[in-house]
Amino acid sequence: MGFPTHHGGLENPPYKIQPKLPKRYPMSITCNSIKMTDKNGDLNFINQNATQWRDIPKKPIHYAPKEETIMLSGGLTILQDQLIEAALRSMGENYISMPNPNFESFQTGKAYGNRGQCNPTYFTVGNLVKYLQNLRDEKGLSSEEIVEKYVYITAGGCGPCRFGMYITEYKKALRDAGFEGFRITSFEHDKGIFQGDDIDDGILNFTPKFFITLIKSVIIGDIINLLGYKMRPYEVNTGSVDAAMETCKNLVANAFLEKKNLIRTLWKCRALLEKIELDRLQPKAKVMVMGEFWAAMTEGDGNYNLHRFLEAEGAECIPQPIINRLMLSLWEAERDVLKRESLQVEGAKKVDFSSVKTRALIRIGKMAIKTHFTLYAKAIGLHHYEIPDMDKLARLGEEYYTLDCEGGEGHLEVAHLIESVKENSSHLVISVKPFGCMPSSAVSDGIQSLVTSRFPQANFLAIETSGEGAANFYSRVQMALFKAKQSAKEEFEDLDMPDTMPDKIHNYLYQPHNEKAGTAAQLIESLTQ
Repeated sequence: MGFPTHHGGLENPPYKIQPKLPKRYPMSITCNSIKMTDKNGDLNFINQNATQWRDIPKKPIHYAPKEETIMLSGGLTILQDQLIEAALRSMGENYISMPNPNFESFQTGKAYGNRGQCNPTYFTVGNLVKYLQNLRDEKGLSSEEIVEKYVYITAGGCGPCRFGMYITEYKKALRDAGFEGFRITSFEHDKGIFQGDDIDDGILNFTPKFFITLIKSVIIGDIINLLGYKMRPYEVNTGSVDAAMETCKNLVANAFLEKKNLIRTLWKCRALLEKIELDRLQPKAKVMVMGEFWAAMTEGDGNYNLHRFLEAEGAECIPQPIINRLMLSLWEAERDVLKRESLQVEGAKKVDFSSVKTRALIRIGKMAIKTHFTLYAKAIGLHHYEIPDMDKLARLGEEYYTLDCEGGEGHLEVAHLIESVKENSSHLVISVKPFGCMPSSAVSDGIQSLVTSRFPQANFLAIETSGEGAANFYSRVQMALFKAKQSAKEEFEDLDMPDTMPDKIHNYLYQPHNEKAGTAAQLIESLTQ
């Protein structure tokens, strides 16, 4: 059974130095075509009294039943979005993962959105508007049919940043684009499942099986992505790793759709990856990419194709997998339970069994994630990868950043930098975030300056994205990368080279772990120990 390939995939170039919008779709045309649907372009409202804006449709809408409803979502890595689509379709859900946001999505988001929003808002909101416009203008669906049959699912949150306004921004942009009443809903880890519209619970079957299947697709996507970033910088034949990953993606997607054994499927992927010819004795700078969740994770114009740009410049990336965010959410939830239990409440029960149950469920969740990750990683050949120890990272970061401030990535940015320096796990740490991102910028531009003063050996770069200004972005990355490359080269040249090199050196399954940072240096060090 095939898997839909409507996301662009490998046809996109590795990165774009100066992203431009196609001439057929200039920004001015988009802006000039927008008229407020409630005013129809009439400016007489200027002299009228201001009224409260409400994000509910003026006319009642008869939405389609579950069996006719199509769910849209996306926003993770390209690979994970596609595996999630296959996983949910395997359970009978009518679900479509949207294409990866591009620069055209950004321009559409700026045209229909409010001013002063952050980069992820413009990309994701514009991506949805662009997708619905394509359904209307290219596929022939009416706006009414789209509103009735489609629903968009996204992540939601509250302060301290603009993330809490995403739902309203989506609705405002959709209304102005001619899709008033389109359903948007979100879920949060600390406030139940849905936080948007009052959607019937029957839209999605939120059973334990649903969540387990969803988490499986995310974990497998993380593992394949991690291997891709480990192997791609050392491939002898350009494109061989991407081609193998594409095949692995299709194998895993079909395994979900046809309900095949996932571990056996990953063993097949392992056989494919073993055939890739690598040259791993190249001293390349190892760069950890972290920061604001979306900006650090996305693989496209949203962060100027940062990962591919680093690889093209001769570096090896250490990405932040989605599982890190899952483990942080569970850690925060468990900590909140423990803090509530410590409160002295008059007349309260000595033992609150509801909190006992919550703690047990959180621990079961952590155990399930770690177990599945270990099983799948061993099957495909990802060795010696440790899921981040959230308690350890909390101890590293709490001296610099209060653990009670849970906005964005919380204390993780500080902790990851300190851990990278203490354990010599990278030559450069990049924190990427949207322009003016309150949680991440406050950390990187404020607290990290104290961290780097106490750890002067740290090579740290905080950089912001705005959707434009790619040349400046790349220039700053290249300057920091120059120092990282020098460190990687010196680390490698200081080692004594053995007389002979065993064949396992260039096999991706050989993944030694020692105090060296660079992959080439780790390999040589493992032979001399």
